[in-house]
Amino acid sequence: MEWDWDFVWQIMPTLIQGVKITILATLLGSVLAAIVGLGIALARRSPNKALSRTVGWSAEFIRGTPLLVQLYFIFYVLPDIGILLPPLVAGVIGLGLHYGTYTAEVYRAGIDNVPRGQWEAAKACNLSARQTWTHIIIPQAIPPMIPALANYFIAMFKETPLLSAITVLELMNQAKSVANTYYRYIEPITLVGAFFLAISLCSVVLLRWLERRYGKIER
Repeated sequence: MEWDWDFVWQIMPTLIQGVKITILATLLGSVLAAIVGLGIALARRSPNKALSRTVGWSAEFIRGTPLLVQLYFIFYVLPDIGILLPPLVAGVIGLGLHYGTYTAEVYRAGIDNVPRGQWEAAKACNLSARQTWTHIIIPQAIPPMIPALANYFIAMFKETPLLSAITVLELMNQAKSVANTYYRYIEPITLVGAFFLAISLCSVVLLRWLERRYGKIER
């Protein structure tokens, strides 16, 4: 089968629409993962042992099960108990919760990396717990986390094709639809790979710049 450029230009608008959905799901999932991860990290440091252990076990359960199973559960099982979510919303929640458990470990390592003296200095200055976290700990903990968080961002982007299993019209789903309609697979599937490679490379360049710009702090 020969490469058909006319067919490529014909299907390009459909694939571009899929790219938009893929990027949107990745960005929203990343924001949710960052929030969930921070919440898990803080909860696991709580002096309340019941809360710490419950959150810890829940995170291990999510991290220990496949993302695809979690997506199926959110989209196909939750409606049985009256929770019906649109495909994209279910996909974003699945991505955010799954990767939130991984970013939680990144947050934990970053927080533990803050010198003990910083905690003691904040206490000596009579800072509240909120002031200690927002003005002392978090600003020092976040920059070293950037490389690891960036890797999870790219990994999440490359796993968005799993959203096609719950009918999200992201890039891979659009490509499969086009391929099944016209019985031509070489162009749409090749373009999917090209899109993912190009966006991943652009993301790497941007994230490496952020790492150089913000990844180091003065002690």
